[in-house]
Amino acid sequence: MTNLALTALGWSDHFSQQSQAQASDIPARVIAVHRDRLDGLGAEGKIVLATDQQTRDFAVGDWVYHDGQRVTQRLDRRTKIGRGAASEDGDYQLIAANVDTLAIVTSCNDDFNPARLERYLAMCSAGGAQPLVVLTKADLSPDADEFLRRAESVSPLVTAITLNACDPEDIQRLNPWCNAAQTMALVGSSGVGKTTLQNALTGVEHLTQTIREADAKGLHTTTARSLQRTLAGGWLIDTPGMRALRLSGASQGIEAVFADLVELAQQCQFRDCQHASEPSCAVQAAIATGSLSAQRLSRWQKLQREDAQFDRSPAEIREEKRRSAQPPKAKSRNWRKR
Repeated sequence: MTNLALTALGWSDHFSQQSQAQASDIPARVIAVHRDRLDGLGAEGKIVLATDQQTRDFAVGDWVYHDGQRVTQRLDRRTKIGRGAASEDGDYQLIAANVDTLAIVTSCNDDFNPARLERYLAMCSAGGAQPLVVLTKADLSPDADEFLRRAESVSPLVTAITLNACDPEDIQRLNPWCNAAQTMALVGSSGVGKTTLQNALTGVEHLTQTIREADAKGLHTTTARSLQRTLAGGWLIDTPGMRALRLSGASQGIEAVFADLVELAQQCQFRDCQHASEPSCAVQAAIATGSLSAQRLSRWQKLQREDAQFDRSPAEIREEKRRSAQPPKAKSRNWRKR
């Protein structure tokens, strides 16, 4: 991967117009993030870069300027994919940057989970990328079309395809999302075929592991993120399988995924309706008629609470812990009409 034009790497006016670099500084795209350094790729080829910042502040896919040895500037991202860290301190964990399409990989078996798809879709929408649901193992399922229907019914945001990850010709159906300098990132649970997809799309072989027969779940294969060239001329970022996906800063993404519920809530009589026992609740009315499932409402509210929790500052977290240690006070309810 030498002597690549910057545009082939995904460079655009978005990046060139924000430069504050010195005339001698050189642009490069981050292809791997390590604890003490970054691996970059530019028009002259690969380069190892030091940085005065913490490397966790960078993501695979970032664009930077460097002086040949050190990063001098990280450019603002077009899109970013990230999640809340597993701890309760509200940290945000970057997954990938400047991604055009987030391919959410699941399979036509017990791994398929609408609630998890909603999480990925909210994360994708909040980060500004285009979502694509990729349903693997379609060749092993007699109900592949039903899985496709279920995926498409999760949200109007969904574009979904079924494929056989072991069929090279079938894999080529993904080319429109990872050609001509387009960047696609793969996310999903372990064992759903992400590494097999990566092998076929890039022509690079990686170790794969067998899924467990009991629950159709696999063991982790990818252990670090990296940016690789696809055979179609674009770029691919594979990610380790995620056992937990917590949302952070994803309120707009949640609204986009649950746009139907947001619209219903606007029809409730009270502005602060909790969609429980309030009178004239449009959401509960939809549940009563069967046009909305109570489970979908529950998942929406859960994601809203979770996102709000991770958006708190350290001071807010300390204050909440202090209040929780005090005896609860009786509350009175005053309805606020629209």
